Amino acid sequence: MQANGSFEVKLAPQPPAPGIEQASLGRMTIEKQFHGDLEATSLGEMLSAMGQVQGSAGYVAIERVTGTLHGKRGSFVLQHCGVMDRGSPQLSVTVVPDSGTDALTGLSGSMQIKIEDGSHYYIFDYTLP
Repeated sequence: MQANGSFEVKLAPQPPAPGIEQASLGRMTIEKQFHGDLEATSLGEMLSAMGQVQGSAGYVAIERVTGTLHGKRGSFVLQHCGVMDRGSPQLSVTVVPDSGTDALTGLSGSMQIKIEDGSHYYIFDYTLP
């Protein structure tokens, strides 16, 4: 199955854990509102690091998504792993195995994120038992 739509995201910088500021790492909370085939909200956290060269960075994030996917209600967790290598992006967003609840129990899949003209879009390829 495939779900498509748009989403808004709010990132809020958080204070680093004690001693972390010396490692040049960032931490943010994530809030999203999904629209389309996935009507949901999510909350999560992100850790990031900038490289020594302009356009190089990395991030990891975990977010719990709660709502309906093609009308099926439940929640699931997405895990992000992103790298920017001198401006060239690579991103993996995957459903954490066995994180689905209620009508989304057994959900698996991966999500692509597209940003066009400042708007965010998702393409979510998934399977349900």
